[in-house]
Amino acid sequence: MTSRTGFFVLSGVLFLVALICVGEGVQLIATGKPLGIGIGLCAFVIPGIGVWFLRQTIRFGRASERLARELEAEGGLPVDELKRTSGGRIDRASADAVFARRKAEAEASPADWRVFFRLAVAYADAGDVPRARKAMQHAIKLHATPAPVTAG
Repeated sequence: MTSRTGFFVLSGVLFLVALICVGEGVQLIATGKPLGIGIGLCAFVIPGIGVWFLRQTIRFGRASERLARELEAEGGLPVDELKRTSGGRIDRASADAVFARRKAEAEASPADWRVFFRLAVAYADAGDVPRARKAMQHAIKLHATPAPVTAG
């Protein structure tokens, strides 16, 4: 199953659970008992949080895809230069070497979203998904910020 298919399946499950949760919340509120009303109100809040997280994930995915398309059009997508084991897994030393290079590029050009995009890919290849996401969020933020105008 591809990640996109898995995402849609899990999104559908989230919406189904949200509907069930809201239905149970309505029934709990209808009891008229203070505890039932309190739990019923919570049953409305929890699906809202889940839908908010889903919305944020969709926005992040779309923004990172937009950056990838733009970088591809410029010919700046990172090339897969990682060594792999016979089983197809990424060699850790190879990933660390590429990561060190990408990190140095990001430190040299802290205002360029392209280097942070490539750094995010390097983090993901090294297996550090939280930092990969953070670097990609930074790239998205830099891309959305207009470049400073220099007087000359």
